[in-house]
Amino acid sequence: MVTTLSLADILAARRRIAGTATLDTPLVPSPFLARIAGHDVLLKLEIAQATGAFKLRGAANAVLALPEDAAGVT
Repeated sequence: MVTTLSLADILAARRRIAGTATLDTPLVPSPFLARIAGHDVLLKLEIAQATGAFKLRGAANAVLALPEDAAGVT
């Protein structure tokens, strides 16, 4: 399945999850990828979140985007 995201979708998700993942995670240079790409590459280390995973933002967005009458989440 291919999903097309618009800037409006991204901004809506940003508003939904504001305050959920409060830790600003670092951007770290990747010399290896920079050599391949031919320019600087920065990696955003979501592993630095308190949960130790990048999935916090996506999961929060999915749950918060559910309709009001959703029975629950498993």
